[in-house]
Amino acid sequence: MILGLLIALASALATNVAFLFKHRGAIRAEPIAVRHPLRGAAALFRSKWFAVGWLVAVLAWALHVGALALAPLSIVQAVLSGGLVFLAVLAERFFDLRLGRWQWFGVTITAAGLAVIGVTGSGAARPQRSSLAGLIAVEGAVFAVGAVLLAVSAHRRITRRPEGLLLGLAAGALFGVSDVAIKYLTHAEGALHGLLSPWTATALLAGAIAFYASARSLQVGPGVEVIALTAVAANLAAIIGGILVFDEPIGSGPLAIGARFVAFCLVILGAALMPVQHAEEPEPETSRPMAASVS
Repeated sequence: MILGLLIALASALATNVAFLFKHRGAIRAEPIAVRHPLRGAAALFRSKWFAVGWLVAVLAWALHVGALALAPLSIVQAVLSGGLVFLAVLAERFFDLRLGRWQWFGVTITAAGLAVIGVTGSGAARPQRSSLAGLIAVEGAVFAVGAVLLAVSAHRRITRRPEGLLLGLAAGALFGVSDVAIKYLTHAEGALHGLLSPWTATALLAGAIAFYASARSLQVGPGVEVIALTAVAANLAAIIGGILVFDEPIGSGPLAIGARFVAFCLVILGAALMPVQHAEEPEPETSRPMAASVS
């Protein structure tokens, strides 16, 4: 368990470094267009910053998979939620992205809330189990939420800033779908069975859509807010998956359950504070492409 938590901490740091690199590269690349996904991906990878960020993201993903194999899903996600603090510090110190006072407060209480949700659900150590029915229900529901967010973000009346925030939330939800599927695959009987499982395809499909949605969100939305909302959506989706799919306890008693409820409220409040736009914040300079673009 301890090794899994250390790996998750390394994954949290690498994930946020990757996001910041990709943000710097994405805003310099050609806008993502749904009609030309391969051209959009090629344009992204021609950006040195995005390419390096993607490589760091691959490392973060490998660390994440290792952590999921060694520790309960909700605990891993609780550790990963601490990456929001890494995000805020790195963004201001090394990437010239400024956070307002309320955004710092939002980052802090969101990270704390997610951590409490994960830790209070750990309970006593027990063998990990999984429910196929729970997996189908969670994956279907979160996938549907992601699809709705993508559809709303593509509406002509949606301006660039809300588009970026909606796409960030959609990408996070789909990353959560992928995380839950990957965790389920770590329970597969034999490597071959895992690779041939339909949940491998689910993880790949969700990850591919999330890749484009995330890249587009970084192009049109405010960087730190978009990254933070993506992380919040991914963590909440994975924590819900931990409870409903892997039978990770809601809490070990009334106190733990109450703490989880308060923590959930903190997450919602913190996420609501992140998109606050301050008067001094400039809007992104690039123009919004035609309605066919997004994700």
